Amino acid sequence: MKKIVLASNNAGKLREFSRLFADLDIEIIPQGQLGVSEAEEPHATFVENALAKARHAARITGLPALADDSGICVHALGGAPGVYSARYAGEPKSDARNNEKLIADLAGQADRRAFYYAALVLVRHADDPQPVIADGFCDGLIVDAPQGDGGFGYDPHFFLPQFGKTVAEITPEEKSLISHRGKALRELIGKLKEHGL
Repeated sequence: MKKIVLASNNAGKLREFSRLFADLDIEIIPQGQLGVSEAEEPHATFVENALAKARHAARITGLPALADDSGICVHALGGAPGVYSARYAGEPKSDARNNEKLIADLAGQADRRAFYYAALVLVRHADDPQPVIADGFCDGLIVDAPQGDGGFGYDPHFFLPQFGKTVAEITPEEKSLISHRGKALRELIGKLKEHGL
């Protein structure tokens, strides 16, 4: 595999994946450059949605494809927003409205534990019977008042006790070490090396 299509048009994800895959001499190409439309994400789990996105991109391009599905899961809300993290407050997608809804839904709740979760799936071809799957977690607490202006999504409200800061207040380097996506990506690359892919 010298080229992999990324089943995303997110510039931040493209930079992160490209940097880590460069060591393997693999080029990551965003699906938009190859005319691939966004796939449906109808499933109740992150892994199933990531697999659907990867198979969709591989089917259209004929290339191996990598997809991720990620979000935030809050214990007091039974795991919500979960797979609906990006659209928690409805359409159009809005980080500000999603955060407002999350804080409103947690009003009066003492349990503020939450975790970010990412599932990564790589398929060698659209009908790959054994996709390479990796995942990662990042534990934290939800705080009412936003802190910091870095990151995106729920980062200003996601407090990391070990840093005494929210994700929006730590450096990009610190974030890549502890983030759900960073952990999942390192696991995925380890599996690719282990299997000589």
